[in-house]
Amino acid sequence: MGQGDDEKMRIAIVGPMHPYRGGIAHFTEMTVTGLADRGYDVHPVSFSRQYPELLFPGKTQYEPDSDAPAAIRGAPRLLDSINPLSWFRTGFALRDAAPDAVVFQYWMPFFAPAYGVVARGLRRHYGLPSFAVVHNALPHERHLGDAWLSRFFLSACAGHVVMSDAVADDTRRLAGPDADIEQIEHPVYERFGDPVPPGQARAALDLPEEAPVILFFGFVREYKGLHVLLQALPEVLQAVPDLHLVVAGEPYDDPERYRRLIREHGLEAHVHWHDAYIPSGDVPTYFCAADLVVQPYVSATQSGVAQIATHFERPMVVTDVGGLAESIPHEEAGFVVPPDSPSALAASIRRFFRDRWAETLAAGVRERRRAQQPARLFDAIERLLAADRG
Repeated sequence: MGQGDDEKMRIAIVGPMHPYRGGIAHFTEMTVTGLADRGYDVHPVSFSRQYPELLFPGKTQYEPDSDAPAAIRGAPRLLDSINPLSWFRTGFALRDAAPDAVVFQYWMPFFAPAYGVVARGLRRHYGLPSFAVVHNALPHERHLGDAWLSRFFLSACAGHVVMSDAVADDTRRLAGPDADIEQIEHPVYERFGDPVPPGQARAALDLPEEAPVILFFGFVREYKGLHVLLQALPEVLQAVPDLHLVVAGEPYDDPERYRRLIREHGLEAHVHWHDAYIPSGDVPTYFCAADLVVQPYVSATQSGVAQIATHFERPMVVTDVGGLAESIPHEEAGFVVPPDSPSALAASIRRFFRDRWAETLAAGVRERRRAQQPARLFDAIERLLAADRG
C-alpha cells in the first residue's frame, strides 16, 4: 500500500515493548520501527502490567538495559492484562489517537480477554478495524478454555498475519473459515547487530577455541526439550568426545531435573549452563560461539530462536513440530528429526560434525535469511489494511 503525499495512514500497534523483555517485545518493536520507516504514522501502546508477578515463571519481566528503540520511546503503557478498567481506558485512548487501524501482537489466550474487549469496543462503537499478528493461536501448553478465549479475540479481527501452517490452521478454525489470513515466514531478528568473530565469542564464554560447540538458547521449559538433548548427549560424545553444549537461558520450571540429568550422565565437563536471561547485547556472543544451534522441542508452533540463528547464519537441528521444519528445511539449512527421540537427535548432531555439513548448511541458511526479511511482515500488514479499506 503506497503512502499518499497529503496524508499518512495512522496505525496503532498494541503489544509488549521495552522495557519488557523477550521475543514478542522484540517483534513488536520491529513492527513499530518497520512501519514507521515506511512512512506510516505509528502509535505504539504497551502494557502497564503484562503478567502478574505471581504468574510469571522467571525472575523479572524487564530488560536489564535501559536502551529503547527511538520509535517506541515514550510509548504509553496503558494495558493491564488483569484489570478490566484499563481495558476500557486503553480503548478510549486508542479512540482519541484516531488511528485508521489497530494491530495487536497475539501469542497467548491469557491476553484474549483484554485484547478482545478493546478490539470489539473499537469496532462496535467507532468503526475502527483491528488486525492480529498471531504468533500462537493456541499455547504450547494447553489449558481448558484456551480455544474459547482465542476465538473471542481472533474473531473480532478483520485480518491476521501468521507465520506457520500450524498457526494458520488454528487461526482459521478459531477466527472462522472466511478469516482474512496472510501467511509469511517468520522474519529474522536484525536487532542483535553484527556477528562477532568466533574466537572472540568463545573466549568470552571460556570455551575451547577449536572444540565443537552446540547451543541451546532461550528460556528452559518442558516443551522446549532440553531434557531430550541431555539424554542424547552421551551418545553424541561417543563420536564427538570433545563437544561442548552451551545452554543459555533462564529456567521457567524446576532446574534440578536438568542438573540431575547432567550428573547422572557425567556431563559436567561438557555442559555450560548460563541460567539467566541473556541481554540483547550478549546474544551475538552466544550464537557466534556455536557451530550448531539445537532446538529439541517436544511441541511448538514456531520459534524466534530459529530466526536469530538464521540472522547469525548458524545451521540448526530442529524437531518436526509446528512450523520449525518450515523454517529449517532438512539438509538445506539444518536437520529435522522426530520429537522426543534422543537417539534421532544424537544421530543428527553426530552426522553434522562427522560428515562436515557446516559449510553446506550455512549456505542454505544464507538463502533462508534472504527469504525471511522483515519487509515481508510489513507487506503482509499492508495487504490486510488495503483489503479492509476496499
